[in-house]
Amino acid sequence: MIRGLFLVLCLTLAAGFAALGVWQVERLQWKEALIARVEARLTAAPVTPPTAGDWSPEAVYTRVAVSGVFEHDRETLVQAVTEQGPGWWVVTPLRTGGGIILINRGFVPDDRRRPDSRPGGQAPGPVSLTGLLRESEPRGGFLRSNAPEAGRWYSRDVEAIARARGLTEPVAPYFIDADATPNPGGFPIGGLTVVKFPNSHLIYALTWLGLCGLSLAGAWLVFRQGRRK
Repeated sequence: MIRGLFLVLCLTLAAGFAALGVWQVERLQWKEALIARVEARLTAAPVTPPTAGDWSPEAVYTRVAVSGVFEHDRETLVQAVTEQGPGWWVVTPLRTGGGIILINRGFVPDDRRRPDSRPGGQAPGPVSLTGLLRESEPRGGFLRSNAPEAGRWYSRDVEAIARARGLTEPVAPYFIDADATPNPGGFPIGGLTVVKFPNSHLIYALTWLGLCGLSLAGAWLVFRQGRRK
């Protein structure tokens, strides 16, 4: 009786591990296709940003080109940790012919947090820029929530920033990370977008399939001992 139950347990575990292994193989194929799509977008010619109705998170990391006028008086600083060290993202509304788009103009270190300490950083008049489409970040930072009333921002939450800055015109539901084109005075520093997708699905698949094999081996040993008796 006990041997039979153990045999059933081994076969059940083997089936479960096999299902998990197949699922990880499917995830591996999905992740590799995603990486290929994003890499193609990063090297493609820039296109016009989508309208609010055409926007989909599937379009993230698409290169876009846009023109307009910055509203520097409604700038928002969002905490950031980059290859340049800790500091701030400079998120500025860009007024375009189709509404407002929030632009992450780039990074400034802590000693250049105040607008008056960033000489030349605020370009007046019409501008044109190229960058990457990014999805809004409404969940705040790691273990920290945005506090708009206190002016503390840990993520680039488009809707919350637009509301806090009194942007009543239509605001795009995404933001744009500006590329590395130098800004006047050298700050903010653009082009620091990190495009990296963890891809450990092959290791996970081999692990689950290995456990499946061990479970089948255990079932075979139990079955063989039963036949001998």
